[in-house]
Amino acid sequence: MLIRARAPLRLGFAGGGTDVAPFCDLFGGAVLNATIDQYAYCTIEPSLDGKIHFIAADVGELVTYDIGSTLPIDGLLALHSGVYNRIVAQCNGGKPLAVTVTTSCDAPPGSGLGSSSTLVVALVQAFGEMLNLPLGEYDIASLAYQIERCDLGLPGGRQDHYAAAFGGFNFMEFSSNGNALVNPLRVKGWIVSELESSLILFYTGKSRDSAAIIAEQSHNVEINNQEAIDAMHRAKNDAISMKECLLRGDIRQLGTLMESAWQTKKEMAGSITNDRIERFYRVAMAEGAYCGKVSGAGGGGFMMFLVDVKNKLRVVNALTATREGTVVGCHFTGNGVESWRMP
Repeated sequence: MLIRARAPLRLGFAGGGTDVAPFCDLFGGAVLNATIDQYAYCTIEPSLDGKIHFIAADVGELVTYDIGSTLPIDGLLALHSGVYNRIVAQCNGGKPLAVTVTTSCDAPPGSGLGSSSTLVVALVQAFGEMLNLPLGEYDIASLAYQIERCDLGLPGGRQDHYAAAFGGFNFMEFSSNGNALVNPLRVKGWIVSELESSLILFYTGKSRDSAAIIAEQSHNVEINNQEAIDAMHRAKNDAISMKECLLRGDIRQLGTLMESAWQTKKEMAGSITNDRIERFYRVAMAEGAYCGKVSGAGGGGFMMFLVDVKNKLRVVNALTATREGTVVGCHFTGNGVESWRMP
């Protein structure tokens, strides 16, 4: 019996960074995002030798453990070990599981699409399917967040776990008491089609250290850097305004707000942008894009641009001509994490 699961990656339109502590703990956060048809995958099957095997097929990493005590979380494939430890302790009465867990992701680490957190969601869902756990979307997202941020101590926000669990277009609110509220948006089909037609997703070819960027952003709040804090408040307002434009189908105004959101985001931390990102931005804007921004923490990974459809090919060709990155096709998806069994 094989257990499979997949969870969608996401694009962050506005509000990213306001879901990161300590800002969201002090002031609350608001984020607008949407999932796309790129995924993190997980397969679980009984191991043939009674041991625990973790395989990350996309990055060529493999680790094996004997059945026994809590697995170490400071080595290779710490995400896998962290999920395994929590599931065994919390959901299986401490009884070890002799399994082979194989994972992969359509996007590379540091992509800005929430790949690490999405992988944790896929792992949680797969183990939940295996053990018949009654987990809803909020349960899965909350558990994945606790594992990654608390058990493993990895810095980051909260939106990725909820986006992967729920799927679709969502406006998310993170309150200062630690609660999360996901508001699924009923975006009309023609609006989704227009947004997809206007969107260019561009991989800059350079992964970034999101931990360092997030640490700088958090530090700015801790030292009461008012410029950075004010920028985060504006980012929350941008998310609210962009949600309204999206529901109306006003893609051009959404682009205007996205452009404002990008300028605001760069004020949160100095490492969010760099010369390479700004060069790609100038190329796209010169050929007709009317807005652009990085998805995720910043520093690299994926950029997204909105452009009048008539000018789209011209922008794509200009970005491709740099020979420093790759234009990637994508479509929005309405489904969140899912799992199934194979005989």
